[in-house]
Amino acid sequence: MTSSGRPAFVFDLDGTLLDSVYQHVTAWQRAFAAIDVDLSVWRIHKRIGMSGSLLAKRVSHESGRELTQEQQDKVVALHTEYFTESVDRVQPLPGARDLLVALSEADVPWIIATSGQADEAESHLAKLDLPEEPPWISSAEVASAKPDPEILTAAAEQLGVDPPECIVVGDAVWDLLAARRAQMLGVGLMCGGYSQQELIEAHAFRVFMDPADLHASLDQIGVSLE
Repeated sequence: MTSSGRPAFVFDLDGTLLDSVYQHVTAWQRAFAAIDVDLSVWRIHKRIGMSGSLLAKRVSHESGRELTQEQQDKVVALHTEYFTESVDRVQPLPGARDLLVALSEADVPWIIATSGQADEAESHLAKLDLPEEPPWISSAEVASAKPDPEILTAAAEQLGVDPPECIVVGDAVWDLLAARRAQMLGVGLMCGGYSQQELIEAHAFRVFMDPADLHASLDQIGVSLE
């Protein structure tokens, strides 16, 4: 266990702490349309949480059209451009800031691990309005992002804890799959658009509505802030 005798938390960012999933979905849809690949939003939504390059590859494969590497790179770049246009509409999810501040005040270690780009993550983290710059890691620092567990194990290493001591909090099945592969406990939040059943089937230990619900229910995952 950590020095506090409590587990450490590894938080996803988009859809878990920030209400940004649907801005990402729309940006991806526009990006694919720019190369004449028309996709329904539900198909894109089910891949949100993956790294951008993997999402582009998997979604295009499911559409029945294989993209060249050049096309994949263009889609990823366009997604970033289109998402940036909507970033002003991204806001923290209910209770996100209060949860993180409460964990810090109780000396419970935590870190944010996002599959997003580093510059994108920096601008988003500011929206949480935290007292200090939070610890975080992005896909730029690892060879493979979620659902590969590498970013989670790197996050644990940055915190100085062993993977089994970590609780991963995420809104997508990819977060939970990565957590399972990293031998970490997975907790699901429904605020990213996945149902309780989908998250449970992806091996979530517990499922909550949003960060506020998790904060009020920490005892259900064996964490006390007192």
